[in-house]
Amino acid sequence: MVDAPQATGLIFGGVLDGRGGFASQLDDLPTQQPTQALTQPLWLHLERTHAAAQQWLHTESGLTPFVCDLLLEENTRPRLVRVGSDALLVFLRGVNLNPGADMEDMVSLRIYVDRHRLLTLRHRPLKAAVDTREMLLAGKGARSLAELLLDLAENLNQRIDQSLLEVSDQVDELEARADEEAVSFHQCSLALHRRRVAALRRFLGPQRDIFNQLHELGADWFDSTQSKRWNELHNDLTRHVEELDLLRERIGFLQELQQRFMAEKMNRTLYVLGIVTALFLPLGFVTGLLGINVGGMPGAQSPWGFWIALGIMLTLSTVQLLVFRRLRWI
Repeated sequence: MVDAPQATGLIFGGVLDGRGGFASQLDDLPTQQPTQALTQPLWLHLERTHAAAQQWLHTESGLTPFVCDLLLEENTRPRLVRVGSDALLVFLRGVNLNPGADMEDMVSLRIYVDRHRLLTLRHRPLKAAVDTREMLLAGKGARSLAELLLDLAENLNQRIDQSLLEVSDQVDELEARADEEAVSFHQCSLALHRRRVAALRRFLGPQRDIFNQLHELGADWFDSTQSKRWNELHNDLTRHVEELDLLRERIGFLQELQQRFMAEKMNRTLYVLGIVTALFLPLGFVTGLLGINVGGMPGAQSPWGFWIALGIMLTLSTVQLLVFRRLRWI
């Protein structure tokens, strides 16, 4: 399986040929400094939690303890850190498309890149890295490490775009159902979408700023074409963030509509109960009055007493209904 780590913690790796493909692929982690052993750019994709990979980072990679600690820390948010004059640490997030996982539980991709090598670390499978590798295998991938970093970011952004379109379609469906009033939409579904939008917005906002910072790095790292692509990525992610803000407002409106619908339904129920109570209150008074066990009750000895009382109650009910109708209560 391509995305399964080997005994050394390496998932896959290879040397770029500078023409959009791999010059060679690696089955194991290099045992010496890549900057000293290779003249062509190297990409290593590692399993972050694998003990052998962590050991290699600390002892064989040539990275400082500070950089290793940042790459291996448990919780990260999107950020960009310059390391010295020619290296970058880039922490990005991608939507979680693994089976049984929640989309909003975004997968972290930790990247170290300098002039000679690019290291990526992940804990859970990330399709963007696999897609980038397949582009290189097909000879249509990056020709440099700067372009490889850009391809990874674009593949991440493409998955985000697809996921946002899915969420937007689901909210559109809820809005259509609310307008038609054919079926009631459930509060739990709205809460799920609102939580999902909030989680995506939490990471995509900082990630948008990172793309802008990478665009502004300019000629030190990227040529003019790559810088324009970073700018397009920043614009795309800005659009995604704006779409998330709009989705949050739309979901909030649907929740208000749901609450208003439930309140109106409750008010109608209470209104009907109030009418019934008002209708039977006088009748209850009459039946209670006639039911007291004291002497002198009129009609107690008359064979027509029951029917007279029933007629009085029917007349009283009719008068009440006429009064309610005139007052527009019913």
